[in-house]
Amino acid sequence: MKAPKILPWIARKAGISDELALKLWRRAAGEAEELTGCCTSSDYYRLAMERFIDLADAESEACEAPQTLCNPHVSWLWRHQTRMSQLSLLAAQNTYRFWQSNWDNFLATQKRAA
Repeated sequence: MKAPKILPWIARKAGISDELALKLWRRAAGEAEELTGCCTSSDYYRLAMERFIDLADAESEACEAPQTLCNPHVSWLWRHQTRMSQLSLLAAQNTYRFWQSNWDNFLATQKRAA
């Protein structure tokens, strides 16, 4: 699998080199493939990205400068984006269930009236 285009951005935010980021991505992709058994599913990509971000955060913690000069963690950003995307799907699912229950109630009252 090709490396995602967001890899250099995450590397800069974590304060690591692009080469190290690519090595970490390959490691994370290998671990995700081992867990899922394939490299085409959405679970594979999700696991690979989560593992890569964890590895990038671990590498940024290993920087030799004082903690105030180190780059901030990027894992919170990835997890926040995941939560936000799940919320929109949850809202759509709830809207569908609301519409379905109203439609079922409408049909039930029509049958009783007939």
